[in-house]
Amino acid sequence: MLVPLAGAVALAVLLGVAAFVIFNRERGCTGDPLALRVVATPDISPALNKIAGSFNKTGKAVDGHCVTVTVAKESAAKSANSFANGKLDADMWIADSSLVVGMLREAESGVTLPAPTGSAATSPIVLVAAKSAAASLAKSLKPSWQNLISVANVANADGPGKNIRVLALDPAKNSAGLGALVAAAGAAKEAGLGDEQLVGALKKLSEQIATDPSALLASLTVKSGSKVPIGVASEQSVWAHNAKKSASPVVPLYPEDGTLSLDYPIVVTAKDAATQKAAAAFTQQLATDPAKTTLREYGFRTPDGVGGGALAKDKGFEQAAPQALPSPDTRNVASMRQTWSRLNLGTRLLALLDVSGTMALPVPGAGMTRMQAITKIAGEGLSLFPADSEIGVWSFSTLLDGEKDYKELVSVGPLSEMVNGVPRKQILGQQLATVQAKATGDTGLNDTLMAAYKEMKASYERDKINTILILTDGAGNDDPTGKVTNAQMLEFLKKEYDAKRPVNLLIIAFGPDAPKGRKQMDALAEASGGEAYIAENILDVRKFFVQGMKRRLCAPDCR
Repeated sequence: MLVPLAGAVALAVLLGVAAFVIFNRERGCTGDPLALRVVATPDISPALNKIAGSFNKTGKAVDGHCVTVTVAKESAAKSANSFANGKLDADMWIADSSLVVGMLREAESGVTLPAPTGSAATSPIVLVAAKSAAASLAKSLKPSWQNLISVANVANADGPGKNIRVLALDPAKNSAGLGALVAAAGAAKEAGLGDEQLVGALKKLSEQIATDPSALLASLTVKSGSKVPIGVASEQSVWAHNAKKSASPVVPLYPEDGTLSLDYPIVVTAKDAATQKAAAAFTQQLATDPAKTTLREYGFRTPDGVGGGALAKDKGFEQAAPQALPSPDTRNVASMRQTWSRLNLGTRLLALLDVSGTMALPVPGAGMTRMQAITKIAGEGLSLFPADSEIGVWSFSTLLDGEKDYKELVSVGPLSEMVNGVPRKQILGQQLATVQAKATGDTGLNDTLMAAYKEMKASYERDKINTILILTDGAGNDDPTGKVTNAQMLEFLKKEYDAKRPVNLLIIAFGPDAPKGRKQMDALAEASGGEAYIAENILDVRKFFVQGMKRRLCAPDCR
């Protein structure tokens, strides 16, 4: 019984092999299949999979071997990191943007990335809002990168930003976010906006970022008080969001000052000649009319900017591609990405609050004392920092804590951290609201500053910007029993300053006596790689804090 069964099995196998050989010969294939592994970003992978399926059925042969294309999805950032480490498992890589490929090609590494051989598709980077809010938003905001900067500027809290909340895609993880960052920076420069405005906007955007378009688009229907959310995304991701029959559809807002596009560059990473030929064959397939039709069906435009029915006008899209901004220089892109990274380093800050007797004096024309003005400045400034910032406060005068000229009001730690059951941020607010000037106190600044500097240097954290903020009326050190003179203080800072572990001073003075202490304030700031400012009114503090943030770009040595 087993012999006939074995014979039948053998016959079936032979017939199967024969059919495979005959089928492949008809397709011009004589050997084993030639595998081509394509790694592409998740947004374009479904379209590429469909195109690859059609391509595989054609029996395209290379050196007698039928080419079999498989498509794996992976974010451009992850693929770029894998390539930099020599671990990218791909014969062809289709990232979502030449911005990523260009930076990788310019990077100093042991592996050279080949130049792109073409573009698979395009998708403009646009502003985007909930469909339900688009009409009201149009009355207060014309879509442009310049207006986006104005809305997001943290130093312009009373501007258009009081009615609009801007969401961003993380430029370090998302190409559309990086493209939006570059486009906005270019628009700011073109409009003659100062660096402070750009830095202020970027700092604000960094506090409301999403790692991927899906999360951002889903957030556009979540209001924050009376503020209307607006974000940035690729045009295709808008289509994809709405194609899921979302209960919260969104619409693209095309920047009037032009935009950049995701361009899905095709990079052949295969080493052997046969696989390179297979990659060339699939690249040709992507340029065919059927492939272009498929890409348009998935919400993309072809490399020439032509869209299809998926991007119909009645669905909120513009048929014509938006005005294209000039392709940015690769070095400028890398510089902007570095700017973003530096601005988003964590903050570790110890604020020294002057409570000497002169702080009880009134500020002419302000209707408040210097103490009230300084605490209001402190609250205004500290409110600009995100919840993960580590902040603490000391008060200083003379003999506040035994022989010490300073007293710890709040220890340095995360604003969101609970201290005795109360968030540190709330404790800071309470302390600022209740602190009083010491009527008989002098200004023991030098002794306090020396102790604070030693403390911050000893507890230095490398992944953060470590700063000592001095809020004073600007009279400088005035301590008859003090141990540290002005000259000794300057010598101490010059000796202790370490460019590898920098602790910078940010000095803000307010009041009629402030100009008198300007020389010493400047000297202290310069010795520590910091900056000193005199505030003419309370709202100046926003500008000063933004200027302080800007100094992160020249850290660690801004002297």
